[in-house]
Amino acid sequence: MASDLQKTTVAVILIASFLAYTCFLYMSLPIKSYATSNACIEGKKTWQNYNCAACHQVYGLGGYLGPDLTNVYSKRGPQYIQAFISNGTNVMPNFHLSNNEQENLIAYFKNIDSSGKSDPKTFFVHNNGTIEQ
Repeated sequence: MASDLQKTTVAVILIASFLAYTCFLYMSLPIKSYATSNACIEGKKTWQNYNCAACHQVYGLGGYLGPDLTNVYSKRGPQYIQAFISNGTNVMPNFHLSNNEQENLIAYFKNIDSSGKSDPKTFFVHNNGTIEQ
């Protein structure tokens, strides 16, 4: 049987190792900053004000009624987005957005399209738990 001193020593070593590894992971996170325009910021506010995430996803997060819109700008283009936002569909209502709100929302889609991919099959998971696209 192990003595109390041995048990305490092992526990201290394990806790210290855990804390050191945790600090290492959080200090070495890849932080990328993207320049965003005012139109993009206002587009995100429009996205939130009209609760678009209730039906649509961005980066795989959100509702499942509508499609994931992370890469809609590069896949379909601004004219396609404009048509859907302006008119709605059988499933998506026409929210009667102003021209400025529509342009800002398209700027938001352009920004999120340039910052990542929505398809998790294209992600590479590192041994330390971080993900690279």
